[in-house]
Amino acid sequence: MSIASKTSPRSFVAPQKGWGTVLRSALLVSLCTVSLAGCANMSPTQQSALSGGAIGAAGGAVIGTIVGGSPALGAAIGGATGAAAGALLRNGR
Repeated sequence: MSIASKTSPRSFVAPQKGWGTVLRSALLVSLCTVSLAGCANMSPTQQSALSGGAIGAAGGAVIGTIVGGSPALGAAIGGATGAAAGALLRNGR
């Protein structure tokens, strides 16, 4: 028996992706595209509120995870606080 006959012809083929993986990838690309395109017509105050909300949500999720609470609750609280702070600080300039 030769080495060629011991290996399966499919052993060198990359595994096929399921529809779930393809759908998630397409959804992620679409979400990124829409979110970047949506910022084009925003006022500086709106942009600042959006940035503050995103930073607050990320920070809140991390803190919620570290303290053993819910990352989703931390992200919601951090996002709301960050958005308010971003809008208020932009208006103060």
